[in-house]
Amino acid sequence: MPGAIGFGLLLVGAAILVFTYGESDIAGMSPDQFARVTALAALLLLLSGSVFGQFRGRLGDAFRAIVIWTAILFALVGVYTYRFEVETVVNRLIGEISPGRTTIGEAGEVNVTRGRDGSFIVAGRVEGEPMDFVFDTGANIVVLTADSAARIGYSLEDLDFRVSVMTANGRTLAAPITIDTLTVGDISEERVRALVARPGALTHNLLGMTFLDRLSSYEVRSNQLILRGRGA
Repeated sequence: MPGAIGFGLLLVGAAILVFTYGESDIAGMSPDQFARVTALAALLLLLSGSVFGQFRGRLGDAFRAIVIWTAILFALVGVYTYRFEVETVVNRLIGEISPGRTTIGEAGEVNVTRGRDGSFIVAGRVEGEPMDFVFDTGANIVVLTADSAARIGYSLEDLDFRVSVMTANGRTLAAPITIDTLTVGDISEERVRALVARPGALTHNLLGMTFLDRLSSYEVRSNQLILRGRGA
């Protein structure tokens, strides 16, 4: 089957040329559609030529091999075509298996599965530094623990603990700061007002309203928290 292999190589070349330079429709198809169909036909020809060469004189075995490889090829094409939908499903499955995991959903949505303790722990980045936050609509402002603030360069000497706040452990003082960049999934906000709690006053960072108010929307649906940025 050297002729089929050679013709397959020619079709591959034609597909590349059409995809790269084509502008007008070909046989009722757009250039990129024609290129994909041509490339698929080329792959089938190359595959059949290779299989028939390998199974010379064993037509039944060759036919079975072609059917199997064709099915694999179409499965791969299908996975690639629906890769974004597949990624969303996989992310949701991972979220169910691993409660509290933050995943990226459709159109830039951030999905968080409820943790075993009933809270939503949101994985984010502050100034590029990975940090976890408790989703808290009762917090008027984003709050960092003293340890988290130290990781992005704030020392106790830099902070002015003058804002009175109420925490689960009672009333304490916190220091106002401005976070240059706070990122959750694909959602990134700049110049976010925040507070730093006194050492020992808070065990978790709080994702409060100074970040949440900037979102397009957020909702809790069953055991899923869904955050949507302005661009989603």
